[in-house]
Amino acid sequence: MAKQLESVAALACMTVLLMLFNFVFLCTGLVMLGGGIYMKLQLQNYADLGMENSDAALLATACLGALVALVGLLACCCIVRQHPSLLYVYGGFLAVIALLELAAGAAVYTYRDALTKSFDKGLNESMLVYGKVDVHGHKDPKTRHIDLMQANLQCCGNRDYKDWQKLSPPKYVPESCCKVAYGECQHQSQIELDDIYTQGCYNRVVDFVKGNVGLVAGSALGVAVFPMLGVVLACCLASYINKVNYEQMA
Repeated sequence: MAKQLESVAALACMTVLLMLFNFVFLCTGLVMLGGGIYMKLQLQNYADLGMENSDAALLATACLGALVALVGLLACCCIVRQHPSLLYVYGGFLAVIALLELAAGAAVYTYRDALTKSFDKGLNESMLVYGKVDVHGHKDPKTRHIDLMQANLQCCGNRDYKDWQKLSPPKYVPESCCKVAYGECQHQSQIELDDIYTQGCYNRVVDFVKGNVGLVAGSALGVAVFPMLGVVLACCLASYINKVNYEQMA
């Protein structure tokens, strides 16, 4: 009788540990999902400025986060039912997810460097068509994206505000570079440096990308080793359940 109580207590303890792990595992999936979606939305306005394939790696990270969350939800049923076969399957899923998280972290980190390199060229090309209109009188979409970027990041031009004057043909500094009200900003024939943003947008975007995308990549790499703990817990619990069942039958 004492041995049976000891087995029941040990089984309950291992079940609680695995449930706690699964809860944390589910939370990491939600963080990855939210982080990938957040970064995709934040970079959406810059995608038309030369950031080729700007959402591929982040979408992959978000999808992996959704998969982690889904596995975490399904795992609750496996743990509650305490079926050894399901627990072994759960452990196999965790091992695969650990490898996927390593791959996702490496992909996002590599994507970060490629993103900043393509942005420099893309922004220069976008500045050349800034303000142009089509036959219907509609402005080029890149004009709106540049205005949004300069106003939101409080920057002007690529490397600095002088880039607008270096274009061929030269362009006036756009009103989106103004710190003050448009009517008070001398952005055409005379430029008051106190009234405009002088720092270029390239460094602002690069700092944003490296800081935020690097955080997403680091999170994916950091939690990649975490599922391996779940593999050990799931296999141990399955093995112990088999042992208890064998003892009861004996």
